[in-house]
Amino acid sequence: MTRQHIASAFDRDLEGVQAMIMKMGGLVEAQILDAALALETRDSELAEKVRRADRAIDEMELKVNEEAARLIALRAPQASDLRTALSVIKIAAALERVGDYCKNMAKRADVLSQMTNVPGAAGALRRMSKSVEVLLKDALDSYIQRDVQLAQDVRSRDKDIDQMYNALFREFLTYMMEDPRNITACMHLHFIAKNIERMGDHATGIAEQVIYLVTGSLPEDTRPKGESVMPADLGAGED
Repeated sequence: MTRQHIASAFDRDLEGVQAMIMKMGGLVEAQILDAALALETRDSELAEKVRRADRAIDEMELKVNEEAARLIALRAPQASDLRTALSVIKIAAALERVGDYCKNMAKRADVLSQMTNVPGAAGALRRMSKSVEVLLKDALDSYIQRDVQLAQDVRSRDKDIDQMYNALFREFLTYMMEDPRNITACMHLHFIAKNIERMGDHATGIAEQVIYLVTGSLPEDTRPKGESVMPADLGAGED
């Protein structure tokens, strides 16, 4: 087989894997919005749908990893082609983690539906979720388009998510201090907010992979972050 034929075969295989990544990304984007809607509307059926769909996301990640590994083994890509093959594995892993956070959010939505409503909290979390969904969409678009400028824009906007999280944390803390009966609900809401903030981190990680893919090196500057309002060990927010 000639080098040209090998290259064209690699490109065809890579297109297939990247199509899987985009399908996975679309499913994860829908999960973010559905999980937030389930929380706001106290819709237990929608929350269950989000939990069930997480299995499909896990299976897609496994399929992407298998195809990328086969691609590397059979085509022996060099330099930028190898970076491309490795990038899909890392992007699939990031999407799988976002899917896990959506599942956790749906679990807590069910618990919160049995508690007294904290005014405005669910709507604020839905708006934060929408911002993260847009961030993830732009990160994936930057990957498909190999758009470093868009990827850099995603990195810079991550601090907006951090600021939204910090504002919500302060609000939940105020509710807990005003009435101890709000503590349990506000703790669940805080963990959801932290999960959403971490979704933003994963979207930004995808953008950084795009920068690495195109330029051959990761960004040297520290990722812009909003000022933290709490100790790191209190912000785990992960089931």
